Amino acid sequence: MRSIDDIREEYEFLEGDERYRLLIELGRELEPMPDALKTDATLVRGCSASVWVYPTESGDTLHFLADSNAAITKGIVALVISAVQDKPAKDVATLDIEGELAPFDLRNQLSSNRTQGIPNMIALVKEHAARLAAA
Repeated sequence: MRSIDDIREEYEFLEGDERYRLLIELGRELEPMPDALKTDATLVRGCSASVWVYPTESGDTLHFLADSNAAITKGIVALVISAVQDKPAKDVATLDIEGELAPFDLRNQLSSNRTQGIPNMIALVKEHAARLAAA
């Protein structure tokens, strides 16, 4: 998975439809998520499309599997995950993920239907990180 910094650098040079294509490409690059993990427990609430996020851990490092049934939404969740993938839980728990995503200006680039679930994706990631960091 590309780092959020690499994605941001590419995104800044693109406009309109090219930005949509980049998001779709990010979604395609996500590590496959087994269907068995796509359950009600891993479903992110409040998204217009179905989005699943499954956290795994190795020591104190977090690794996420994610998927969506919509190409753009899958790209958005890939973008969120790129900000936190394979980082220590204590760092993820305190990371300003919204700040990491701010340069992408998703609220103005995409419809409100596409972005309404982003806060819930971020909350799920941070909650898991906080639980692991506290353990």
